[in-house]
Amino acid sequence: MTGNAEELQLFRDMTLRALEQEVAPHYEAWEKAGIMPREIWHTLGQAGMLCPDLDEQYGAAGASFEVCQLILREMSRLCFGGLASAYNIHSNIVAPYIWHIGSDSQKQQWLPPMVTGDCVGAIAMTEPGAGSDLAAIRTSAVRDGDDWILNGSKTFITNGIHADLVIVCAKTDPDAGAKGISLFLVDASLPGFSRGKQIEKIGQHSSDTAELFFDNLRVPADALLGEENHGFFYLMQELPRERLGCATQAVGSAEGALELTIDYVKERRAFRQRIADFQNTRFQLAEIHTDIELSNAYLNHCMAKYEAKTMTTVEAATLKLSVTEMQKRVVDQCLQLFGGYGYTSEYPISRFYVDARIQTIYAGTSEIMKEVISRDLVKE
Repeated sequence: MTGNAEELQLFRDMTLRALEQEVAPHYEAWEKAGIMPREIWHTLGQAGMLCPDLDEQYGAAGASFEVCQLILREMSRLCFGGLASAYNIHSNIVAPYIWHIGSDSQKQQWLPPMVTGDCVGAIAMTEPGAGSDLAAIRTSAVRDGDDWILNGSKTFITNGIHADLVIVCAKTDPDAGAKGISLFLVDASLPGFSRGKQIEKIGQHSSDTAELFFDNLRVPADALLGEENHGFFYLMQELPRERLGCATQAVGSAEGALELTIDYVKERRAFRQRIADFQNTRFQLAEIHTDIELSNAYLNHCMAKYEAKTMTTVEAATLKLSVTEMQKRVVDQCLQLFGGYGYTSEYPISRFYVDARIQTIYAGTSEIMKEVISRDLVKE
């Protein structure tokens, strides 16, 4: 972190206090239940943790972008991966879309309740048959007088169960491919909006994930976010911040897994010595530490470029690819040092492990990241 040190420390202390008091005692129960309580959003809002970098006119703190990343990183470091993912969608993706693209009336309508937790945000891009191929989406939006009528479905939507507001990606010009996509701010209480049952996942259990369905869902003309048929451009514009969030989660989780592992190998004994006294253990810890430090340095570099508005799509892809793959690699090495205990749900290292697996899949798979990077390398 490179911003105002006093501000960052203030928010870090506030964040840790709130997480230790309001999340830590209950998180295991949420994981077993497969969902967090809706009330946690109000708790986070009251603690000033939601969308802290929005302008003060919306009730937010007007803090730096780094503060939002810091909160996300601490959630991840403390092994609250499901909460971190839900928070990232709400504060680091949905709110900035509205802040950067929305009209004044849209900002006034949606941002204040997102800051308080009265409104939970989600974004709906992925479809059952489209995956990472946004040009192939089939959800449609057809103009009908002063309204738009949406039909279609989305899947793997984080915050899908609790969401009050969903940014829906839909085709408004079916013959224009990616250039025929528009974004809509959809009130989840409207007739024609429905949710499927919660999707059970191998990790991030407390983060609610669902299918969403739109059956002749009628939204007013002013629900259009930005300009018609500019949706793909907006998605590309906002993806760097989304991928920064994934990288922040990755570094935080890796740091938390390493801290946990160091404590364990210093206490656990085998062959009349601490696990930490074996050269193999010490060398592995050194490699893990180095891996994390290098990723953290590149993350800070990219955050500075993002704040200076000079971060490119390729740099965002490079960051997301390298740092999430690091996370997956590091938590696997950490779990190995726990031996058989690492394979039990009794030890949090197992949650670090399963929560990490989605990181190289959502927000663009590692394979898509490689495609983005390589196309730039060999372009004419």
